[in-house]
Amino acid sequence: MTDSRPQTRRRVRAQRKRLNIVGVLGELLITAGVLVFLFLGWQLWLNDFVVGEQHRDEAVKLTESWDNGDGSVPTRDRPEVPEDYGDPIVPAVAKEAEQFAVMYIPRFGDDWVRTVSEGISLSKVLNRNGIGRYPDTQLPGEVGNFAVAAHRTTYGAPFKQIAELQVGDKIYVRTPDAYYTYVYRNTEYVWPTGVDVKNPLPQQPPETPTTDRILTMTACHPMFSAAERIIAYAVLESWQPADAGPPAELEPILKAGG
Repeated sequence: MTDSRPQTRRRVRAQRKRLNIVGVLGELLITAGVLVFLFLGWQLWLNDFVVGEQHRDEAVKLTESWDNGDGSVPTRDRPEVPEDYGDPIVPAVAKEAEQFAVMYIPRFGDDWVRTVSEGISLSKVLNRNGIGRYPDTQLPGEVGNFAVAAHRTTYGAPFKQIAELQVGDKIYVRTPDAYYTYVYRNTEYVWPTGVDVKNPLPQQPPETPTTDRILTMTACHPMFSAAERIIAYAVLESWQPADAGPPAELEPILKAGG
């Protein structure tokens, strides 16, 4: 009679070897899943918070650089402005990636403040500075369409809450020379090819006459996707030179360190 024990032992060893391999692969997959989960948590939450705080600090420092130590604004080389303010001061076009304005949106939080840079390059502006102006659109306070773009997720996600805007919400834009108060009016959703939202009068032919001063905010939609674009519109309600101080509604935010 043939002794089958050696074959049985070999089969057992082979099975154990296969089980060990499967176990190791299973552990590796679990570890990889945990690492992916941690990375997503970092990228989509913690990193957004950290970068968002950096962007906020940059905005605060930029406004401080425009102001004197006592909170007033230097008046040298300032254009003369009639007492009733008249037409808004329009800033000069900045260099690509230069931070030329600061935006406050109380709906996004009492301490929400971000810089606005020239251009919409991903590497130079949107991924680094946050909010960028479409170069072929108007400037703050100018007749036409001041259109900007920013991320809703990652890189600080400046426009993460764009869908939460409510009719009547104020959006403040500060430049070295002026404060502009825009009022949110409506939102629409377009395909990525819907570039007419940047026209001087959004969704109308570029040559359409207008006297409106519009702010258009654009971002990807839905969250975590670039399938569409969410577009938020606001219109200029008022403006005032920076040396006249900030709008009354904005003063509590500025006093709180925003």
